[in-house]
Amino acid sequence: MLELRPSCEHCNTPLPPESPEARICSYECTFCATCVDTLLRNVCPNCGGGFVPRPVRPAKNWKDGNSLEKDPASTAVRHRPVDLEAHARFAAALQSIPAEKR
Repeated sequence: MLELRPSCEHCNTPLPPESPEARICSYECTFCATCVDTLLRNVCPNCGGGFVPRPVRPAKNWKDGNSLEKDPASTAVRHRPVDLEAHARFAAALQSIPAEKR
């Protein structure tokens, strides 16, 4: 189950569970859309993978207890600002490769 981390790992912008701005890689590294698009170039600084919009977990229990009420979002902040110079070198080799082929 997704943790639904509460903020961008780079800039610490809040990303509540309902945020359409949250982006995740396959390891759930979580960044805001602005950082992914403008700084990270769709290359995860932790694994090299690409990002997708994070799904929104229903706030209400519409069916079978599947909601934030039963499975709340994480409150553990992972604020680890990216070294942008090192990331630029890392991403340079990967950004031309489609995320699904990395």
